Amino acid sequence: MPSFDAVSEVDLHEVTNAVDQSMREISNRFDLKGTGANIEQNGEEIILKADQEFQLDQIMDILRGKMAKRGVDSDSLNDGEVESNVSEARKVVSIVQGIDQPTAKKIVKHIKDSKIKVQAAIQGDKIRVTGKKRDDLQQVMSLLREEKFGVPLQFDNFRD
Repeated sequence: MPSFDAVSEVDLHEVTNAVDQSMREISNRFDLKGTGANIEQNGEEIILKADQEFQLDQIMDILRGKMAKRGVDSDSLNDGEVESNVSEARKVVSIVQGIDQPTAKKIVKHIKDSKIKVQAAIQGDKIRVTGKKRDDLQQVMSLLREEKFGVPLQFDNFRD
């Protein structure tokens, strides 16, 4: 019986490359050169530092652009709160991996409401969709691509 998995995964190596490229651009940009602007990556967290809050927004725009060029979806970045004091502003951006339970339930409900003859089951942080016809599975894939669930979805483990 044909099946596929709907997952939300981020290639951390590409994230590291995007952070490195962003840091290089920050060191070369005229408006950010000589300031305390900095980006660090600790596992699945990216820490943005700058002298002022508006510079954090500029750094975030640079980071999103570099992530897009590297093929990392910007929906996988979860912006944190801006922590600022007299000398510095910080922001912690976390990288979201996997589909959380409420979102997975929403996706399964959306699949079942479509009346396509497939079964969807939550398995940990991914959703397994099975059906009798390959065309039905492809129809579910296009249905999920059209809808925005707040997490980037990829489809893997397609078996016929």
